[in-house]
Amino acid sequence: MACESWRAKLDTYLDGELPSDQMRAFDHHVRGCLACSSAALALVRRKRSVHDAGKRFTPSPEFRSRIQKSIAARPQRSVGFAWRTASAAFALVLVVGTVYFGTLRSRTDQAFGEVADLHVETLASSSPVDVVSTDRHTVKPWFQGRIPFSFDLPELQNSEFSLLGGRMTYLEQAPGAHLIYQVRKHDISVFIFQEASLRGRLDENASATKKSSFSTETWSRGGLRYFVIGDASTGDIENLARLFKATEG
Repeated sequence: MACESWRAKLDTYLDGELPSDQMRAFDHHVRGCLACSSAALALVRRKRSVHDAGKRFTPSPEFRSRIQKSIAARPQRSVGFAWRTASAAFALVLVVGTVYFGTLRSRTDQAFGEVADLHVETLASSSPVDVVSTDRHTVKPWFQGRIPFSFDLPELQNSEFSLLGGRMTYLEQAPGAHLIYQVRKHDISVFIFQEASLRGRLDENASATKKSSFSTETWSRGGLRYFVIGDASTGDIENLARLFKATEG
């Protein structure tokens, strides 16, 4: 019965819309409650299934043509036509620009949302890593032959971070590496994917404005896309990202 109050807030928790103090309390509860962590995992999977199903519809060329013809068939009035045409053209430029940047932001928010789901799903799992090791020389070779690219892991000596292990993961059906680090009892996920395997560009400045309970950072280098995400402080996320960037030469 005690968990009913937690589960009533589960949807809001996964959307990152609870107050920060409640988010921290929920994080702590989910880590220690098998029933709630299982419920969180099931809900994350359902959200991902609905999200994937929603991307299956793409307007056909016939549909686009029909809409364009219906717009072109509308009668035009001569009074102020030139002015309205110029105004419409200007408005169209604004709309196209807004749509482009809105799509870029939406695309980035979508990617961060999916990465956050992967992070939560892993923390809720009874087996968060497939290769358990604090040694980067053990974890890195484990991915060889499992993903179609290679990457480097940072040296953690003299840092506050510890490596817990890694697992394979998928984003937009693209295979990638998921590394899990810990700092002061906070788990941080590092995701690495091939940039070319992901759909569309990402706005790398959008992470600071993403509405989420997690701190995030992303960058692209050497054909790879990196995501660092966790409930640790922004400074810790930036420091771990900096260690990874230092390994990239």
